[in-house]
Formats: sequence, structure tokens, C-alpha cells
Amino acid sequence: MTFKLFIQAILKFALGVVLVGALIFLPAGTLAFAGGWLLMGILFIPMFIAGIVMMIFNPSLLASRLDAKEKEKEQSVVVKLSGLMFIFGFVLAGLDFRFGTLKLPFAVNIAAAVVFLLAYVLYAEVLRENTYLSRSIKVVDGQKVISTGLYGIVRHPMYFATLLLFMSIPFVLGSLISFIVFLAYPVIISKRIKNEEEVLTRELEGYEEYKKKVKYRMLPFIW
Repeated sequence: MTFKLFIQAILKFALGVVLVGALIFLPAGTLAFAGGWLLMGILFIPMFIAGIVMMIFNPSLLASRLDAKEKEKEQSVVVKLSGLMFIFGFVLAGLDFRFGTLKLPFAVNIAAAVVFLLAYVLYAEVLRENTYLSRSIKVVDGQKVISTGLYGIVRHPMYFATLLLFMSIPFVLGSLISFIVFLAYPVIISKRIKNEEEVLTRELEGYEEYKKKVKYRMLPFIW
């Protein structure tokens, strides 16, 4: 662990809290938005704990997760589209709460929060299995194909976890309008996966054989 990595992690975490909070609560026009606080809690508390664990036990993994610079031009477009999805989704959820367009029972928020946390556990397991994971698509020296555990079921279990995470967010916020915006995510992530597999097939030894062994990308028996 280095002091520079520690500062970088803390600053990005703090920026994320402020940015997401602003996108949710400013459009809502109030801090009395229970769904907003629920999301902030289940999103950032586990994130903070995971960051501390990685910082102590696997700082190289933390560094790779903080590196969001994309070398692939196609992935830069994907990242920008994802960012726009989150911005519009959060803002619309706040406006939906302010104007009461369509109220959902708070039990829906809680159920969605449970799904979100289960997906977080799945995401953590993927990080444990594959220490090569990075936020940007690249192949590093010494990288090997991971084919055990969840990677023996689908080739991209991390994206399956993020699918559950992100598609549950609008319901944590109690907004069907926001959910319509987040329906863009499966399309966005499929584009990212296809490009990522092109890179891995080209640059990572053994990945072509792995694709033949594990047929499904993200959803067993579907895709």
C-alpha cells in the first residue's frame, strides 16, 4: 500500500459520494428521499469496506480497479454512454420522487436493495477469483485465463453481477421512469463484451480455447 494509492482511492470515493448524492437529491428537491438514502447506503458502504480490504490485502487489484483509462476507442464510447445513462437515470429518479409521477410501495425498494446486495456479494467473489480484473480493457504481463469457479459457468461473471446491480438501482430508488433509462445497460454492456473478447482473443494466450470450453458470455443457456 502506498500513500499515493490511498489518497487516490479516498478522493475518488469522496467524489463518487458527492456526485451521486447531487444527481439524486438536487432533482428531488429534498433530502427526505428514503430511496435515495437507501441507495447511497448499499452502494457506498460496501464499496468503502471493499476498498479497505483491497488496500490492505491486494493493493495491486485496487490500483487496477481505479484505472479507468481506456485504450480501446470503442470502449471509450461505451464508458461515455454508461455515464450518460447513470446521469439521466439518477436525475429522473429524483424528479420522479419530487413530482410523484408513479409511486411504488417501499417494499419494492427494500426487495431491490436485497437483490443489489446479493449482486455485490457475487461481484466480490468475481474479484476474489480473478485478480487481473481492471476497469479498462487490457492484457497485462503474466496474465492467465481464469476458467474456475464462476468463470467455468460464463465467461464474464463480473458483467452478470453488474447487470443485476444496475438493473436493481431504479427500483431501489422507486422509479419506473429511471428503469426505462437503465434498460440501455444490457445493450451497452453487450457492445463492451464483444469488443473485450476481440482484445482477449487477440492478446491473451489460451482465450480462444477457453471460449470453446465455456460457451456462454454472461447469461447461461441464453447468451
